[in-house]
Amino acid sequence: MFNYKEPWKERIAWALNKLLEETGLEARVTTPEIIAEIPPSDTMGDLGFPMFSFAKLLRKAPPQIAQAAAAALSGGLSCIAFENGTSIRGEFKAAGPYVNLFIDRGAYSAYILSLAGGTADRAGADKDEFSFGRPGTLQGRRIMVEFSSPNTNKPLHLGHLRNDILGESISRILAACGAEVRKVCIINDRGIHICKSMLAYKEFGGNSTPESAGVKSDRFVGDWYVRFHKMSQEDPDAEARAREMLRKWEAGDRETTELWRLMNDWAVNGMKQTYRRTGVSFDTYYFESRTYLLGKDEVLKGLERGLFYREGDGAVAADLSAEKLDKKVLLRKDGTSIYITQDIGTAIYRHKDWPFDRLIFVVGSEQQYHFKVLFTILDKLGFSWAKNLYHLSYGMVNLPEGKMKSREGTVVDADDLLDSLKAMALEEIREKEREEAVGNPEEAAEKIALGALHYYLLSVSPAKDMLFNPKESLSFTGNTGPYQQYMGARISALLRKASLLHKTESMGSEDSGKAGPEGCCPNSSALLTGDAEWELVRNIAAYPEAVNNAAETLDPSVLQNYLYELSKAFSRFYHDCPILGAEPPLASARLALVHALLAILRDCLYLINIPFLEAM
Repeated sequence: MFNYKEPWKERIAWALNKLLEETGLEARVTTPEIIAEIPPSDTMGDLGFPMFSFAKLLRKAPPQIAQAAAAALSGGLSCIAFENGTSIRGEFKAAGPYVNLFIDRGAYSAYILSLAGGTADRAGADKDEFSFGRPGTLQGRRIMVEFSSPNTNKPLHLGHLRNDILGESISRILAACGAEVRKVCIINDRGIHICKSMLAYKEFGGNSTPESAGVKSDRFVGDWYVRFHKMSQEDPDAEARAREMLRKWEAGDRETTELWRLMNDWAVNGMKQTYRRTGVSFDTYYFESRTYLLGKDEVLKGLERGLFYREGDGAVAADLSAEKLDKKVLLRKDGTSIYITQDIGTAIYRHKDWPFDRLIFVVGSEQQYHFKVLFTILDKLGFSWAKNLYHLSYGMVNLPEGKMKSREGTVVDADDLLDSLKAMALEEIREKEREEAVGNPEEAAEKIALGALHYYLLSVSPAKDMLFNPKESLSFTGNTGPYQQYMGARISALLRKASLLHKTESMGSEDSGKAGPEGCCPNSSALLTGDAEWELVRNIAAYPEAVNNAAETLDPSVLQNYLYELSKAFSRFYHDCPILGAEPPLASARLALVHALLAILRDCLYLINIPFLEAM
């Protein structure tokens, strides 16, 4: 993986180990122990290395260590040779307890742009060939990511949208790091909750259909789930009838299974429409109805082996007190399965279907105990791969109006929220009279809505609860999705203008005019030494590390934060550095820098599932 800090950290580690040898100490400093910071001021260098943590080891004060390390690194040892033969010189200077590094900006800028796609020969390269943000740290790993996991008694809602963007983005990030990723979705299509919507429809639905009601098919099914909740409040026997329906379903009753199949098809088809709309896709769909029997068989095998026990009422349970997890029922007294039964079966089925090195479950934080129990039971059953299961827990997401409740019909449907965001974006386009500029206002508004939604939902780390504010998410200024999309559109417009200018001037003269990307001088990138230019180069250089960090932490907000810093660096560069009006060699270098920036922006937006817009 390319990490622009790493070679310099290796030099610092070498210097510290040299000091240890001189003092007769056998301890050694490794590169991961070295901290590299961005100094608060350009006058303090390009990287700063604090020496505080080595005071005890070297038995010296940090300023003394800094002085000695900087002295050891004077001369040729401050020159780094990179993979392609490029040599870049840096100067180490002691400043109190820090060793500050001043890098040859011109040489380093040329090197970074040669990697990131900003030179003439890379400008406009096919995006599939873009490799700068591909650290390769997960090469050869097979990782399965389960996310969304909807129930077929209701449509996707705001909570699913956070789950979906986390799962989709993490999958893309892991693949960018070289992993072979399989995205899977478990459709929870059986159980008491499914029977509740079925019972309400059976008793009150008549022959109505989504088409006859003029309602999206998954929403139609969800309305009957809400109807059951109201029905159960008036009819104390409703719950018992729903449980009897579940018993009939597991017994294979024809009438019950036909109704179940009809309503499940409605629900799943509607959900798939929403997945397509939001840019979410799956390699495999698993259905609880097809895996729960495997889970029941494994539980009964565990019972025979003495791993589980049967309670007085006939239920099968596991005593997990030794693991500090208490008791867990695995089969009800009537023999029907519960959530964990099917989860056991599904996990086993998946590993047989596609042997993975790791399986990541993207599921809400309220299920933390459930997954601890699941992983423990699979381990008890003797599955060695159980140690490779991981629950990526994420917090609740709500609207300013308060908590959502499916049974009471207060959930915000995903489609309704997207429609509302799209309408707000369309109104903004029309108010700014940008209809002609964006081409198709409806399509642009849809992409802006998705950008606003996904970026906002990734704005905090997964573990945190969050409040989704639709109006804030659609702001075209600040740390928002639409602002990032606008930056991409502005850069695209700049490069179109540069290309047009270059072609026009080429027609008028064989050797005149400001340099465009096609006329980029091979070594012009070495001219990028100004503070604003260097800040942007340094941000570009940090991209592979940001992708790798996002993969290691399973946290897409790392890339969201990276994008925000990148956009701030570009704004400063755009303000301080004339591009098309600069002299040809410098204009060429700055255009190369903008090309590299655009390549990274496109790639990073893709990794967090935000549509790129050529115009806004």
